[in-house]
Amino acid sequence: MRVHFHGAAGEVTGSLHEVEAGGHRILLDCGMIQGSPEAERRNFDPFAFDVAALDALVISHAHIDHIGRVPLLVRRGFRGPIHAQAATADLMRIMLLDSASIAESETERSNRRRAQGQPEALPLYTREDVEATMQRVESLPYDSPRTILPGVEIVFREAGHILGSSAVELRADGRTLVFSGDIGPKGTPILRDPAPIAQADLVLMESTYGDRLHKDRAETILELGRILEQAWNDGGNVLIPAFAVGRSQELLYWFAKYWDEWNLSRWQIFLDSPMAAKVVGVYDRHAQLFDEDALQVWKEKPNPFQLPNLRLTASAEESMAINRIERGAIVIAGSGMANAGRILHHFKHNLGKPQTHVVFVGYQAEGTIGRRLVDGAPWVRIHGKDVRANAQRHTIGGLSAHTDQKGLIEWYGQIGGRPQLALVHGEDKAREALAGEIGERYGIEVKLARPGMTLEV
Repeated sequence: MRVHFHGAAGEVTGSLHEVEAGGHRILLDCGMIQGSPEAERRNFDPFAFDVAALDALVISHAHIDHIGRVPLLVRRGFRGPIHAQAATADLMRIMLLDSASIAESETERSNRRRAQGQPEALPLYTREDVEATMQRVESLPYDSPRTILPGVEIVFREAGHILGSSAVELRADGRTLVFSGDIGPKGTPILRDPAPIAQADLVLMESTYGDRLHKDRAETILELGRILEQAWNDGGNVLIPAFAVGRSQELLYWFAKYWDEWNLSRWQIFLDSPMAAKVVGVYDRHAQLFDEDALQVWKEKPNPFQLPNLRLTASAEESMAINRIERGAIVIAGSGMANAGRILHHFKHNLGKPQTHVVFVGYQAEGTIGRRLVDGAPWVRIHGKDVRANAQRHTIGGLSAHTDQKGLIEWYGQIGGRPQLALVHGEDKAREALAGEIGERYGIEVKLARPGMTLEV
């Protein structure tokens, strides 16, 4: 069994790993590279492998940095099955159609502005490519071994990151490869905790927060409540860039749970994301995957997805109307790293106001507007115009959907046999710290995956 690393090997986005096993070639994830415009242009590059020679694709979960280039793969000749956990399969269509729609709109905008003689821009892929992709998707439940090719078996295990997120066990040639996907912290609202992995010969593990410990979640929730109280007293609005899958739903969960304590009935709450609104429907259809605490909240509190003052804004007109509200609005909008989407329009109207509060609840990649704001930039460029950033900014680390260094060490430590370990999906600073801690604790040499690197087991 061999693994070739092609993406998210020294960076957080663009997950892409190729496995040779049982005489077959299997791809693990095919994610979009996100960040600076220069980084995102790499999505158009040729794949570093023969697309037509692939036999199957296995998806860990539905975030764009793990699925965002799948339609491009199909467009370029992939003709095999795509295996995903059932909730992930439902989310994929929503996420990819939104990605294609954004690509088509940005391409149209770019072509309107192009100079005479400049070549016409093309989208990375289209909505038609997404429909062709979804015809290849085969859904699997958790904990159900499935032979996907002769001599190759996979099992999806709960990863606790977003709905449907999975660690993948791939068995072939008498060996077991485990790909962590993205691992969530224990106690994440709505989701069940990551499932233990019994045994492996080689582990590919994410390392997003390999160099830090998260704040205690209970302390984080108290902090969120204090920010909302301060924002109300300051007489401004609260803007929360949030991923449409996972973080948006978790925020609504906390709003429901602390509805009375945070006096949320005085606010107007907007989930300003057509995609996030569709995702809510997927959550409802897969409620059997919720943990016990979530099921209890759904019984005893306002339904988090049906809060009395919550508006799911679908149309552009409804979204624009929010910017006429001077105070008392909580706006949850994509994209989570503020590199696209409706949150940018709200930034244009609100960042200049010192009474505005911007709350970052997820990872902000290098090169994104979100990262620049977190780093304290006094100005940011939005849609070609410089916008002064006078707003108050808060980073809520304890709401991360990725576990921290302690959680990653524990997740690896419960796997029997002290398997080989390669760290993926992390910047080098985080990976080096995590490799040092795990190497010292378990007496193993930890590999840092690099593009073009191959491991054999």
